[in-house]
Amino acid sequence: MGSILLTENTNQFCNNWLSVSLVFNTIAYMFIKKLGAKWLAAYQHKKTANLHASAVQSQQQLFQQLIKIGATTAFGKDHDFDKIKTVSDYQKAVQAADYEAIRPYINRVIDGERNVLWQGLPKYFNKTSGTTSGSKFIPMTKESLPHSINAARNALLANVHENGNADWVNGKMIFLSGSPELDTKGAVPSGRMSGIVNHHVPGYLRTNQLPKYQTNCIEDWEEKVEQIVDETIGQNMTLISGIPPWMQMYFDRLLEKSGKATIKELFPNLQLVVHGGVNFKPYRAKMVATIGKGVQYIETYPASEGFMAYQNSQKEEGLLLNLDAGIFYEFIPADEVFNDHPTRLTLADVELGVNYAIVLTTNAGLWSYLIGDTVKFVNLNPHKIVVTGRTKHFISAFGEHVIGEEVDKALVHACQSTNAIVNEYTVAPQVKPAEGLPYHEWLIDFDKAPNNKAAFAQSIDAHLQQQNSYYKDLRDGNMLRQCVVTPVAIKAFDRYMESIGKLGGQNKLPRLSNNRKIADAISKID
Repeated sequence: MGSILLTENTNQFCNNWLSVSLVFNTIAYMFIKKLGAKWLAAYQHKKTANLHASAVQSQQQLFQQLIKIGATTAFGKDHDFDKIKTVSDYQKAVQAADYEAIRPYINRVIDGERNVLWQGLPKYFNKTSGTTSGSKFIPMTKESLPHSINAARNALLANVHENGNADWVNGKMIFLSGSPELDTKGAVPSGRMSGIVNHHVPGYLRTNQLPKYQTNCIEDWEEKVEQIVDETIGQNMTLISGIPPWMQMYFDRLLEKSGKATIKELFPNLQLVVHGGVNFKPYRAKMVATIGKGVQYIETYPASEGFMAYQNSQKEEGLLLNLDAGIFYEFIPADEVFNDHPTRLTLADVELGVNYAIVLTTNAGLWSYLIGDTVKFVNLNPHKIVVTGRTKHFISAFGEHVIGEEVDKALVHACQSTNAIVNEYTVAPQVKPAEGLPYHEWLIDFDKAPNNKAAFAQSIDAHLQQQNSYYKDLRDGNMLRQCVVTPVAIKAFDRYMESIGKLGGQNKLPRLSNNRKIADAISKID
């Protein structure tokens, strides 16, 4: 009998000890992760500061390294890289151009040829949908891929360093992304950028990552969101990342299913929302209202061609240019981008407040590549930028050349002055109206309609005139009449994106078009 009691007591003690040990080890592991994150944040802050203190010199050194490797490639031999000594030599040898200029070289890589744009074969092809080029296959090499991973990490570490808070590392995190399933293009694995990166999430975050791999592979976005909601609704979510409109869809479904008033009620420990892909300002009012208080927002600037910048401070304007990215940057004044021989500037020459098109030379084998984005510098020490639009997304049907930054600012001001909240919008010219002068038409899905619709349109028009002198001249000269605001059906933009196979993931709706293709399609949706 005594031996039986001893055995039972021993088993109970062992079970209790194992439970206590498990709790202790869990707490210790959580503490170590937080401590490690803070140490790494301090280390990375110092490294980044040193890099930006010598930004011009480090860019020059990187340029020389890229040219040296490039000289061994087919592209480098075709462009006499062995004769290039200076940036000026390079600019004469390689014209700034978009994907169409390198498509023949990409096709050679797809056919299996090695050492075409970079040494060997790419590790991946990042498949993107071009508006004029069809599908594009952007190379990612073993040298370039880690920079995309590290930049996202560094954005989070910058927040830890500034705030001294790393509690989020012990909660659950979700990255609303495209499918991680890969195809092959030739001998090279191919997929969406977010899906590729999903395969390389660091191990210390992998155990905290949601949703399941199988869920991420669901192609239908609405079905995928429903499954993600089911998997996350009862979890301790501390970090959520994605493109704003698709995060908003996820949040809306969470609130519908949970019956909660805000996301913070559902996820009280949510600390960080990481966003990128589109200008956040038009979405901010609704998202802040949806989420509630006590959350910080971190903006990032990843692109298919490289991870170019990220928000490193909640207290300062702009995104810190990523100098640890294997990217040599050039900048073309936006009004020269379509010239035969545009001015090409390096970091040594850029100025504050000028709208520039970005040109990249990278360790993925992109040479003088125009990515199609425009930026302005808001700080030169360190170099910080804001994204202002797309070189191909503008309205200039009458010579006004209205850009994304201008319409975003005009819309935000109109919303603030009339207490409106916008879900999504796009703008297009109406060149041949049934009556009256031509105008810009704003098609808007309102979450909350303005309290004064006439004042809303007047505010947009007035602020466009303040920002764009060409638009003002056209209005003053009676060449254009005041913009027209057209409310569209609820979720009309989602249904349009679904109709063209681009609902969710990393897909983005063009905010500006110089024709009426998108506007007319959305106008027909009931």
